[in-house]
Amino acid sequence: MARKTTPGLKRRGRIWHIDKRIGGRRLQGSTGTRDLEEAEAVLSHILATHHRAKFYGIRPRRLFREAATKYLEEETKKSLHNDAQALRALDPFIGDLYLEQVHSGTLEPFVKYMRGKGRRAATINRYIAVVRRILNLAARYWRDADTGLSWLETAPLFRLEKGPQRKPYPISWEEQRLLLSELTHTLARMALFLINTGARDQELCSLRWSWQQADDLFILPGHCSKNGQERFVVLNAIAQSVLRQQVGRHEHLVFPRTRVYSKGWKHGRERAANRYEDELGAPCPWEFRNLRVHDLRHTFGRRVRAAGWSNEDRKDLLGHKNGDITTHYSRVEIDHLREVVASITKPISYKTPTLRAVGV
Repeated sequence: MARKTTPGLKRRGRIWHIDKRIGGRRLQGSTGTRDLEEAEAVLSHILATHHRAKFYGIRPRRLFREAATKYLEEETKKSLHNDAQALRALDPFIGDLYLEQVHSGTLEPFVKYMRGKGRRAATINRYIAVVRRILNLAARYWRDADTGLSWLETAPLFRLEKGPQRKPYPISWEEQRLLLSELTHTLARMALFLINTGARDQELCSLRWSWQQADDLFILPGHCSKNGQERFVVLNAIAQSVLRQQVGRHEHLVFPRTRVYSKGWKHGRERAANRYEDELGAPCPWEFRNLRVHDLRHTFGRRVRAAGWSNEDRKDLLGHKNGDITTHYSRVEIDHLREVVASITKPISYKTPTLRAVGV
């Protein structure tokens, strides 16, 4: 008769994995062995550890994967989908490690892998920040139901990657025309709207017709802005022309897409970069070849500044200022912001290299 498998062990491929509920919580992870007896020994050790924790106040060991799952289930931040993406990338490297085993040293293979993929220091550091956040919660906030002890005794310090910080790249009027000519009609309209309003990608794709207060004015609720504060989106003549083209395309959303940055954006950007030298008479800058959607927001801010308007005006239009806009802004002030955005619809003469003046 074939030997019965111990409850809580499942074979995936050639390796035995643990999948068992202990004290009301589900424990999952690899035993790291193909041998059933060794896997049973690992499971037995975990059960004994849980018993000691419950009756003798000894902190039970938990895998990083379990902590990551708890974090994704309980966290409510807006960018949680980005954290989930980071944790999927991290899981093969540290998912099967116990919390106390996760530190800068054990993250090094992941860092080397990301460098090999061409990822910049800022991207790697965002992934490390998610790990640091989870370990801090495990050490300071999360408590074991049986013992009252924190999941982790202390959270380690992490060494962040160093590298050149990518600077904003506001595009010139010439570069704008070149880029828009290579984007699809839908993406070109969205990009033109971003350049003329200073909205963020996620704000644009969340924009609803019900938020429109006038032909040239939207008020975004706090849950759609980065800082959690409601803010204006003021439309100049160009943005209004884009808006008119969107009428009737969707019942609720102005731009029924999930994001601007997509394969279509990358392909259009690449085609524009390949034409750059022939069209503009200079080698294509690396920043244009790798242009980010957020650079369109920087373009708006730079053009407002170049038109001679104050830093306060830029903060208002970019949504950097806090406060209840419905009580802090008068009709006169809103009319002033309309004047500001109207001033950037045509090229003007200024010396910023990336914003060369050209004829319309």
